[in-house]
Amino acid sequence: MLIKEFRIVLPVSVEEYQVGQLYAVAEASKNESGGGEGVEVIVNGPYEKDGEKGQFTHKIYHLTSKVIMPDIIRKLAPKGSLEVHEEAWNAYPYCKTVLTNEYMKEGFVITIETWHKPDMGEQENVHGLEKSKWDNVEIVDIDIADKNSICPKDYNPEHDPAIFKSVKTGRGPLGPEWKMENRVFTHFHRQLFCWIDKWIDLSIDDIRRIEDETKAQLEEMRNNGEVQGLGTDEN
Repeated sequence: MLIKEFRIVLPVSVEEYQVGQLYAVAEASKNESGGGEGVEVIVNGPYEKDGEKGQFTHKIYHLTSKVIMPDIIRKLAPKGSLEVHEEAWNAYPYCKTVLTNEYMKEGFVITIETWHKPDMGEQENVHGLEKSKWDNVEIVDIDIADKNSICPKDYNPEHDPAIFKSVKTGRGPLGPEWKMENRVFTHFHRQLFCWIDKWIDLSIDDIRRIEDETKAQLEEMRNNGEVQGLGTDEN
């Protein structure tokens, strides 16, 4: 079992990030949907289990064109083999996400446990792993302001924290002194910060309304739009 710990420092508070993350997830989902592919929202609602309360989501990521393989193999791939199911139990500031593939079954399981803490990523072993596991964990520090951390074809000056300045909060640009293997984590959080003026004034109720609207938009885009979003080629 491979364990990695990604540490992502952001110029927002833990309270602000709860709204910002949910807003960015909705927007990023729309940017990745179209042409029969993208994000399908199956469930999005509250849950309560063993005294824990939060929001449960079940999504399916349809990824046909984003998987590297010859077209002939892509067409012959078994049903479900190019779909990833995501189940998330968001009891903020803790969240557990499980990614599975029905075709690969137990051969493909990715579990992501996330803690949102009010620090600069200095806490060691924030998940409380036993020493034998912790000694083998790979620490990955992600700097959202480092343009070299993303693929050149993914670069968008509108989502560059090194040049973006928030009108509403005055935060940014993030210089090289700003402390901050994962293309998706980096790309997502660069967008999240650069969208801050769009979500900073929103409430959780606003977010739930946006999520409901986004679910319908994703269905329309996935069925009738064109393929878009991050591809698979990397340098």
